Amino acid sequence: MLQFFSKFKYLFITLLVLSAIIVSLIYQALKPKERLPVYEPSMVNASLVDTSIQYIRKYHKIAPFKLINQNGDTITEADYEDKIYVADFFFTTCLSICPIMTDNMVKIQHKIINDPDVKLLSYSVTPKIDSVPRLKAYAKEKGVIDSKWNMLTGDKKQIYELARKSYLAVKTVGDGGPFDMIHTENFVLVDKKKQIRGFYDGTKQEEIDKLLHDIQVLKNEYAK
Repeated sequence: MLQFFSKFKYLFITLLVLSAIIVSLIYQALKPKERLPVYEPSMVNASLVDTSIQYIRKYHKIAPFKLINQNGDTITEADYEDKIYVADFFFTTCLSICPIMTDNMVKIQHKIINDPDVKLLSYSVTPKIDSVPRLKAYAKEKGVIDSKWNMLTGDKKQIYELARKSYLAVKTVGDGGPFDMIHTENFVLVDKKKQIRGFYDGTKQEEIDKLLHDIQVLKNEYAK
């Protein structure tokens, strides 16, 4: 009996390896592909959603916008057409969460630098203070690469409406007036259809790691 197994041992080993490969391929084929949810206002914590849109269950998208970036260029939603992007809200004079968030955006920028499908977008919540020259100086200090990352200033009411009614990023309510202030740590992942696919705490490294993972999951959706 031992002589029989010894004679055919290489055949048995080959069959064993082939069996393992086949089982692995079957498992991969049957395993559901990871997919990110599409966030609608009705799915998000009500405290983060403007009451006028809390009932919406489908078709929610980021609204059109027209603002100015750190180079004085006009930026609209068309500049993010057919792109995956990460958005946040910040201000250059912030001394608490914003520096951490910006540093984490820089880390994301480094990871996506050679990926033409992914960009970054930061909105100033103090646009009167954050003029184009100020944004330019801040962007230069932080190492912002213009082709990957726009820092926007402009009409405050428009920015605040985007934060509350498009990105669902803040817990406060207001009218965008001089005493209205947004301060949020949220990073928002937006897909190529302008739909929200994820929310992340931009101050926490584990959340940044998850965001980077989710960007790849989202890219896999578009892979041919």
